Amino acid sequence: QVQLVESGGGLVQAGDSLRLSCAASGRTFSRYTMGWFRQAPGKEREFVAVIGWSGISTVYADSVKGRFTISRDNAKITVYLQMNSLKPEDTAVYYCAAGRSNIVTKVPNLYDYWGQGTQVTVSS
Repeated sequence: QVQLVESGGGLVQAGDSLRLSCAASGRTFSRYTMGWFRQAPGKEREFVAVIGWSGISTVYADSVKGRFTISRDNAKITVYLQMNSLKPEDTAVYYCAAGRSNIVTKVPNLYDYWGQGTQVTVSS
């Protein structure tokens, strides 16, 4: 089983940058698909970005393309989300997720493990 702990959230102004980290532990972390999702108050959890186990394949939500970058360091067993040009609509709790399948997917139900979430608030 995989344990996930997010960090790096905070309160920033529009146009600022943040880098979220997700520290993972588990026997086969390096072979897991890793994703980032977010959930704003009163809204459903939505897909943000995903990266395959090799770190080569990545997919982004249209709303964050060109602004966010997902990466992973298997030696440090950590996945990152670099967020640039932040907007107020990016405000949400951001969750790290791990999937046992090695297929890159946007579907939340296909992920097996979730972190506790980290709050990102972007002011105008």
